[in-house]
Amino acid sequence: MNEKPYLSVIIPAYNEGETISSTLVDVDKYLSKQKYTSEILVVSDGSKDTTAEKAKNMQSLIKNLRVIDNKENHGKGWVVRQAMLEANGQIRLFMDADNATTVDHFDKMKPLFDQGYEVVIGTRDPKDAKGAKKSKEQPFWKSALGNMGNIAIQLMAIWGIWDTQCGFKAFTEIATKNIFSRMRIDRWAFDVESLALARKLGYKIGIIPVNWIDNPNSRVNLKAYLRFLKELFIIKGNFITNKYSLKD
Repeated sequence: MNEKPYLSVIIPAYNEGETISSTLVDVDKYLSKQKYTSEILVVSDGSKDTTAEKAKNMQSLIKNLRVIDNKENHGKGWVVRQAMLEANGQIRLFMDADNATTVDHFDKMKPLFDQGYEVVIGTRDPKDAKGAKKSKEQPFWKSALGNMGNIAIQLMAIWGIWDTQCGFKAFTEIATKNIFSRMRIDRWAFDVESLALARKLGYKIGIIPVNWIDNPNSRVNLKAYLRFLKELFIIKGNFITNKYSLKD
């Protein structure tokens, strides 16, 4: 039996045909310089473009690259959960397909895992970690909605983390199995769900600052924010009714 890789890098992708190849090259370049073993999983969320095809074409150039090609769209939360549970790594990191937070930020995460942290997340908010920054500020309406959403997150799900939505998070194998096997949210609020479960299960959460590069083609809109708020209430209800089986 082959030894488990130390790190699994998971890249959820929906219609990222223009960016997936360059992101994979960047990830592979970083991993090839490391002393530990690794694997890369690209999981296409029912993409209608060439995302899956281009990712599969990269398999001849990148060792330990796997591609999961879902024919139907389920949502980012669904495919991240799918890939996190299917990965083999002792540490499992998911990141954005557009490379908004580059994989070399894992250099800051590894020391925390070595110290015994089970969950380590990236933040774009200097209130969470000094040195966090964005390439440019978001439009006023996005910033205002984000601030209101954060207040709701703090009150309803997880206190003390200002940036729950940064798409750069890593979990140990055991934490992954205990958290992601319980998760139910398929779309926007899955990040909150994962962190709220981590906190409830008693896992130690570390936070590292990231340099986040804005994606001008982001699909986050007013409808997405409203759906996020709805999912936040669902998460709260799931805890109240023990849907996560935390009391068993």
